[in-house]
Amino acid sequence: MPTWTRALLALWLAWLALAAAPAAALTPETALAIARGESDARIAALNAAAAAGDPQLGDFLRALLADEIKLSGPRVLRLQGEQVTDALTGAAAEWPDDAEDVLVNNRLRGAMQAALAALQLAAPDPAQRRAAIESMLRSAQDEGQLPLIEKTLAAETDPALREMLQRLRATILVGAADPALRRQAAEALAASGQPAVAGLLRERLAAEADPAVRAALQQALARVQSRLAWGENLGLLFTGLSLGSILMLAALGLAVTYGLMGVINMAHGELIMIGAYATWVVQNLFRQYWPDAFDWYLLASLPVAFAASAAVGALMERSVIRWLYGRPLETLLATWGISLILMQAVRSVFGAQNVGVENPAWLSGGWQVLPNLILPWNRLAILVFAAAVLAGMALLISRTRLGLFVRGVTQNRRMAACVGVDTARVDTLAFSLGAGIAGLAGCALSQVGNVGPDLGQGYIVDSFMVVVLGGVGQLAGTVYAGLGLGVLNKLLEGWQGAVLAKIMVLVFIVAFIQKRPQGIFAVKGRSAEA
Repeated sequence: MPTWTRALLALWLAWLALAAAPAAALTPETALAIARGESDARIAALNAAAAAGDPQLGDFLRALLADEIKLSGPRVLRLQGEQVTDALTGAAAEWPDDAEDVLVNNRLRGAMQAALAALQLAAPDPAQRRAAIESMLRSAQDEGQLPLIEKTLAAETDPALREMLQRLRATILVGAADPALRRQAAEALAASGQPAVAGLLRERLAAEADPAVRAALQQALARVQSRLAWGENLGLLFTGLSLGSILMLAALGLAVTYGLMGVINMAHGELIMIGAYATWVVQNLFRQYWPDAFDWYLLASLPVAFAASAAVGALMERSVIRWLYGRPLETLLATWGISLILMQAVRSVFGAQNVGVENPAWLSGGWQVLPNLILPWNRLAILVFAAAVLAGMALLISRTRLGLFVRGVTQNRRMAACVGVDTARVDTLAFSLGAGIAGLAGCALSQVGNVGPDLGQGYIVDSFMVVVLGGVGQLAGTVYAGLGLGVLNKLLEGWQGAVLAKIMVLVFIVAFIQKRPQGIFAVKGRSAEA
């Protein structure tokens, strides 16, 4: 065999042996360099070991963070309970008299946590690699991590993870000693839309002295903020629509009792509160008797909340309100007194403190649309639920026998009675319907706020404003007014604050009613009672 052939064969065999050999284990010298000395030298040794991929490094760092590593001269020991072993080999050892603790400050702790995350950068599971990159972005970063990041970036095939790695690399380089590297990193970060990147650029801009780098940082910050503005504006719009759907849901019941029946029901807020407490009771029953089905308690609480509030509403109508039709001032005073009675009754039964209603698992968390925009599932569910209740109300009023009777009685009570309609029964059913819808609103509100005896007080005035602004007796007006006031209120809050926003909304409604007393939608046609 020729000499050059034998040389090539030897090189090939050597390469195979190196490829098959395991990664070098953590040496005592490296472990000692990580555990003892100045912080800069220890972090440099730590980053070098992480870049080399030492298989024992992860276990060693976890032991360091747990305060299990002890030093005795050149020896590195591990103390677990009363068992003393060599930190690298695991062999049993004697406890030395000169054992000393390893000092780990916050900077070292952050570097160790970042190194632990870096060890997962080569994990086969993309989810593990993503978690590792996110952890490194949150942890302390050092230029010593760049070789490992460059190596991982060269091997990464997932586009999303490559973008994250490039952002991690630029995040480290933006604090580099070389101004050219800092400028290059600022230009790379300009393509990001992450809120954390905007904060990093502001921080670096405050400390940067080089004019060229400052200009690059300012341009990058402006581009990042322009992207974040989309998320902020969409978030503001969604918050306004969410508040508007809550107002619409709270006002739908009042649109029946006040808009169709003409009853000024000041106890409407307490009917909402009863629905919320009914939801809390159902939650506790599920937690005690059917814990495995707890995530479905909310669906079971919907009919219970509706029935509880509807029953209270029927009792109110039969005992008090039926004697006060056509006398709005007396109705207002009577229902205000009923509201005080209901609040005190709830305080006596459930206590004066707020009670906790827990979101089911399928309503927890949210949908991340943009890096700075997360839409909570419970708010999205309320939007869908409000639309479903609205559709049900519209179908009931326009397509059912009860709806026909309600419309007939409200338009001409005497004629309805003449053709055989039991007007007293229709009044009770209509009022119960409005009260039951208030109970559904309370069930929904229990998922986004506290439940207490004063829950309804925060919505009664807003509900009346929605009904009056939309047009008395007009469901479409209730929808437009509720959503419109919700968005308007959130826009004004961002401009002038919550208190002034409420005042400005009230002034707007007063001015609008002065110009258009019938509201957004007016009832067309002649009065039936004329």
